[in-house]
Amino acid sequence: MAAVIKSLEPIETRLFINGEFRESSSGKKFDVIYPYTKEVVAKVHEADVQDVNDAVDAAEIAFPAWRDLGVEKRGEYLRKLSDAITENMEDLAKLETLCIGRPVSQFIDGKSAAGSFKFYAEHAWTVQGTASTNTPGILKLTVREPYGVAGMIIPWNFPLVNFAGKVAPALAAGNTVVLKSSEKAPLTSLYMAKLIKKVGFPPGVVNVVSGFGAPTGSTIAEHMKVRSISFTGSSLTGQKIHAASAKSNLKHVLTELGGKSPTIICDDADLEAAAGSAMFGIQFNSGQVCVASSRLYVHEDVKEKFMVYFQAAMASVKMGDPFSPETKHGPQIDEAQYNRVKSYLELAEKEGKLVVGGNPDDGFFIKPTIVEGLADDSRVMTEEIFGPVVAVQTFKTEEEVIAKANNTDFGLYASVFTKNIDRAIRISKALQAGTVAVNATSPTGTKDSAFGGYKMSGSGREGWLYSIENYLQTKSILIKSG
Repeated sequence: MAAVIKSLEPIETRLFINGEFRESSSGKKFDVIYPYTKEVVAKVHEADVQDVNDAVDAAEIAFPAWRDLGVEKRGEYLRKLSDAITENMEDLAKLETLCIGRPVSQFIDGKSAAGSFKFYAEHAWTVQGTASTNTPGILKLTVREPYGVAGMIIPWNFPLVNFAGKVAPALAAGNTVVLKSSEKAPLTSLYMAKLIKKVGFPPGVVNVVSGFGAPTGSTIAEHMKVRSISFTGSSLTGQKIHAASAKSNLKHVLTELGGKSPTIICDDADLEAAAGSAMFGIQFNSGQVCVASSRLYVHEDVKEKFMVYFQAAMASVKMGDPFSPETKHGPQIDEAQYNRVKSYLELAEKEGKLVVGGNPDDGFFIKPTIVEGLADDSRVMTEEIFGPVVAVQTFKTEEEVIAKANNTDFGLYASVFTKNIDRAIRISKALQAGTVAVNATSPTGTKDSAFGGYKMSGSGREGWLYSIENYLQTKSILIKSG
């Protein structure tokens, strides 16, 4: 790890407010720990209430000039930032791995982030209003306008993707930004702040603060000058964000929250392909994914054959040093998450049967694990574990499996494997989820998909063709004539 850090020195750990890096007002710092070796990577400045207030004030002051700059000139900044991300992909990959332990072999985040800024550099031209003369003597115009200061709170599992996915459309629409990174993975956000400064964004347009849910995140959520907020994280925290908005200034809220995604394997499915896809759907990023395919329903007629393929796929995953190109499975992000997953494994052993995997008692690693024999109301079946643990049940009929799949408070992602297009359409229509994949599992997606959840999996949608709408409000202008 020392060699990796040396290649990155100096790692930026300060807050980025009004175009400058500065220490926190309180002087407090927190440790960022590399999950693989448990060594401290950096000591990062923790933003307090005053720091957040300063960031919001800077964003508010910068807003009018940024809004009035126009689409073309704002786009120039976004294009430059996209190029800077591409030029610094290696550093971003190292920082992401040092924070979360995801293998560098699975680093797709830099390309995604660069693509987001490049896309929104042009996409803002599509923001259009309407006009009508339907009312005699009145020319009616509608225009789309930015909210002002946009607050953002991003998670630790994909910090760079979430940074770009929220900041790019907000800036393209003409908003200014105050972003809080996760205390578990702040380093790529601070590196992005370095790039933002390097390419010459006006001071105050983007502000990056590091810290915990309280007071850093809660201050953003409650702030009277923050007009919209975008949050990705747990459903519990999402509820708090909505409550804070209601108690403060009714700021516009977008949330992408938890999941307990079902995968349905029908009796006519390509079982070997389905097994490989289902493995990746629960193993990717060590299961620390909101769309993780954590509930698996297999038709009873093919269950035995499917499980041969599935067990082999799960057992073949290579764990180890996240910086090794051969490694496909890293540790859980920290001791708290490791212990959380272990507690579910202990419950699964009491209530069901571990088929493969389990706790290897090796650092923060959890082997990809299959559990069978659980009741529908088991906590392992109903709660988001955020680890590489999948519960398997069988079914007989479509009606039965649809009821089982929908028996959850979540609704983020679902999958069905079948060669019958009529069955695929029937089941897809019946599943209560924001995304349904046919013959694929999470994290399969497309850049032009609308991503978001039903029920407690969130409110609103994100995606290249949709996210900019989250940062725009509509104004009607009535011009009387004659």
